[in-house]
Amino acid sequence: MLDNLTERLSRVVKTLRGEARLTDANIQDALREVRLALLEADVAVPVVRDFITRVREKALGEEVVGSLTPGQALIGVVHREMTTLLGGATAGLDFAARPPAVFLLAGLQGAGKTTTAGKLARLLRTELNKKVLLASADVYRPAAIEQLRLLAGQVGVDFYAAPADAAPVAIAQGALDWARRHFHDVVIVDTAGRLAIDDAMMSEIAALYGAVGPVETLFVVDAMQGQDAVNTARAFNATLPLTGVILTKLDGDARGGAALSVREVTGVPIKFAGVSEKVDGLEVFHPERMASRILGMGDVLSLIEDAQRNVDVKEAEKLARKVKSGKGFDLADYRAQIAQMGKMGGLSAMLDKLPAELARAAQKTDVDERKIARIGGIIDAMTPGERAKPELIKASRKRRIATGAGVSVQEVNQLLNQFEQTQKMMKMMAKGGMQKMMRGMRGIIPGMR
Repeated sequence: MLDNLTERLSRVVKTLRGEARLTDANIQDALREVRLALLEADVAVPVVRDFITRVREKALGEEVVGSLTPGQALIGVVHREMTTLLGGATAGLDFAARPPAVFLLAGLQGAGKTTTAGKLARLLRTELNKKVLLASADVYRPAAIEQLRLLAGQVGVDFYAAPADAAPVAIAQGALDWARRHFHDVVIVDTAGRLAIDDAMMSEIAALYGAVGPVETLFVVDAMQGQDAVNTARAFNATLPLTGVILTKLDGDARGGAALSVREVTGVPIKFAGVSEKVDGLEVFHPERMASRILGMGDVLSLIEDAQRNVDVKEAEKLARKVKSGKGFDLADYRAQIAQMGKMGGLSAMLDKLPAELARAAQKTDVDERKIARIGGIIDAMTPGERAKPELIKASRKRRIATGAGVSVQEVNQLLNQFEQTQKMMKMMAKGGMQKMMRGMRGIIPGMR
């Protein structure tokens, strides 16, 4: 989503390359680029104006030390101010209440409240070991209650089944009473939205707030809304004492202005960001890391955390031993590595968290996620013996594997050739170290010299 903003801001450093120091003149030129980049990203105009003013004031007093260029010094100021704009420090959830703690989700229809409720319940259960109850007070949208019930089963938490004719306030109160009697730690109440803000919706959400007294009132906003997100946030903030924001669809292709506007308008922290449609696609929002990603510095810390959560340590150690010895690496291991990458959101999700220069270099290899998925399908169509000994795979077996995987024999041949080259590289690494392996990769990877 933020690729265009990242690209525009990276030009700021280049425009100041060759300048000896930061002056009022070159800061003015560079900040014009920053202003245009933010406006193109659909950041609210008042937010852009205040942000540019703060950056200019700080940049004029910034000392350019010997190890920095003026461009780097200015980007340092922009990074610090953008981190502040996004909230400064990471904000956690409030559990300082007698259990159960009630979390109320509010927002417009289509923002992703119901899906977010399921994702948040999963995160609380798996990462914080909380016993969670989900309840839907959305009695207007067809199948909203059934959707949340299915999500509860999918993420492994309890669901409050209210009487069919119950009103929203009665549902929320019933869920809270049920949670007390069954010793739940958290109750997440999903509320109804509308296509636009109206008095009926605001009155209902205010009544729900008064009935259950939530410790967290979380405003769920679609990051693809742009300027509209600001107006919506302002209206909800005037009606409810919001405690946090959850940005959804941050993996979309809109310009991302909501991410930089909502925090400034509401004055409450962004606590989570939805980064995929999967049930595990909700991340804790780290302002400093997001600022780094926007400025093309990457988010390696989040990438490491993803690896720690999703990578099987025993399998990784087993593979490391095989690489070190140069023996035993087979197609089953190759398949396992593809599966591990999938758990981390796939190659595109990993590239998104790399520094911009590295990500662009990696993307030049033109790796297609669909091709990676097909590789997994081809290996799955093989017998255990064929995975262990690929040399057994001759013409008739290739035809059988291709038919089973729904691909051509040519694609099976390509996979076997790629795997053979990978084996050779691992043997080189075992015998002669990394430099010998890199020399061996010349000619295997297109464009590598």
